Amino acid sequence: MRLTFFMLLVMMTRSANSRFIRGSSNPISGSMGHTNGTSSALGLATTTVTCEPTYGFLPCTTELWGELFLIVVYEYLLALAGQYVSSGSELFFRMFGTGIFGASLFQMMGTLPQVIIMLASAITSSSDTIESMATMGMAMLAGSAIFSLSLVWGSIVAFGSRDFSSSSSSLTSANQSTKKSISLTGSGVEIDTETRYIARIMFVSMIPFLVLSLAKIINSTSGIRIVVLISLIITLIFLITYCTYQVFKPWIQRKRLQYIRRLHDGDSILESLLTIDGKPSELHIKDIFQKIDQNKDLKVSKTELYAFMLGIQIEEAGLSTNDFTDAVMKQFDVSLDAAIGESEFVQGFSKWLDEDTDSTANGLAVQSSSSTSSKTTSNKSQGTSDEQESLLSQDKTSKPTSKLAIWWNYTKAGFLIILGTAVMILIGQPLMESLQEFASAADIPSFFVSYVLIPWAMSYRQILGAISSAKKKTKKDISGAFTEVYNGVFMNNVMGLATFLAIVYIKDITWDVSAEVLVVLLICTFMGVVTSSCTKFQLWTSILAFALYPLSLLFLYILTSVLGWS
Repeated sequence: MRLTFFMLLVMMTRSANSRFIRGSSNPISGSMGHTNGTSSALGLATTTVTCEPTYGFLPCTTELWGELFLIVVYEYLLALAGQYVSSGSELFFRMFGTGIFGASLFQMMGTLPQVIIMLASAITSSSDTIESMATMGMAMLAGSAIFSLSLVWGSIVAFGSRDFSSSSSSLTSANQSTKKSISLTGSGVEIDTETRYIARIMFVSMIPFLVLSLAKIINSTSGIRIVVLISLIITLIFLITYCTYQVFKPWIQRKRLQYIRRLHDGDSILESLLTIDGKPSELHIKDIFQKIDQNKDLKVSKTELYAFMLGIQIEEAGLSTNDFTDAVMKQFDVSLDAAIGESEFVQGFSKWLDEDTDSTANGLAVQSSSSTSSKTTSNKSQGTSDEQESLLSQDKTSKPTSKLAIWWNYTKAGFLIILGTAVMILIGQPLMESLQEFASAADIPSFFVSYVLIPWAMSYRQILGAISSAKKKTKKDISGAFTEVYNGVFMNNVMGLATFLAIVYIKDITWDVSAEVLVVLLICTFMGVVTSSCTKFQLWTSILAFALYPLSLLFLYILTSVLGWS
């Protein structure tokens, strides 16, 4: 259906003609790819303006509203392509897990739309238009960063806020308490310490922008090229260091992978036993105990525990039912009476949920491996460690186990990435040209158009996912949403800026994006200081974050139109 709509659009708008009677009005001036012709009939002079379709088949028009319509279509295709790339990379990430690909390739794919659009427009543009295309690319980069730190960030706080004073034992009661009392200062969101560290990493990405801003006070061309080169080197160093760090310290990858799994598949089995504050829910744990205790003797035997493990089908997550049952019995059975009492079950499960995933996994691995032969001790230890981590993140939906299903997922993910990338390459140049021509016809600076319109198309999926996670109002979900924002801004800053600087340096073009650089530097520095120093954000901070977006537009207007920076 989408392909049919696109082909119909091509046939309807392949060319556009407009007729004017010679009089006091002036003929339409030609624009990029447009040709003019004149003819006369019955004493009336006419002017015909035709346009040349991009690539020979993409639609074109010479009318203002036609340009706006094409922008809407290209924005839709860009959003669709971004969704394909994002879905494919997330599917790959969920299947590969943490590792070298998760630390580099899958993170870079998040900024693929910006990079492709800038490269496509720079490579295909003529010498007369490449400077304006580069400026629009920088505006797109700045708009994406500000969009994430203002509208997306503010939405997370607004939709995830709850009453700080409420101490609920269950998610339902906490939600009810939140609905009853919401205030600007007494309500808000809470994140974990790791998310604050990621915000500090995002803050570091402002250093290349600070160096690049020095070009404004340098008059010599050679000095500006040196500033561009230094900024490019620093940006590449940050990108390589960030990816390398995550290979050896993959805790950021784990947070992102956990967020993606929860976003797509819901809570894991153990995470469903947590309250809204991320603490073990004693009421829910006792419900589980009563379900396992089939003979109602207030004790869980090994046979009952084994039957429960079979019932929840933990082997689908790659776990060994026998080994895992033995490990749980040894950890929970404090009294050593070959049965688990209710208090022991609650205490053991609570301790299990409170502990870090890795430390819990190692503890169970040691206990589980002691029941195996000495020949396979080390293998069992590593295996049980992996099993415990799998259970902690086990999705409620079944995962593919057959080779055919696994290869189908690989093929699907690869196809989505290739298709999305191809569409981005195809529409990159015509989108930027349409934005430029629309801005010229509407008498609007072109960088304002790319600053606003392109980030909305690329980031709508991010804001929907962030709101969906924030509505759960748990610390883990809100921390995961903020992690995606901070990681996305960092990658957008370093990948996008590296692409822009490489184009400027290699093509040796004249550029003036000091206004965009200063706005990004001010807004991101302010948000970096705020987000890296707090673990609680009151509801009023969402209003401040929302206000930053129109405030950034005001800054750009003052710098460009009043002070004449660009």
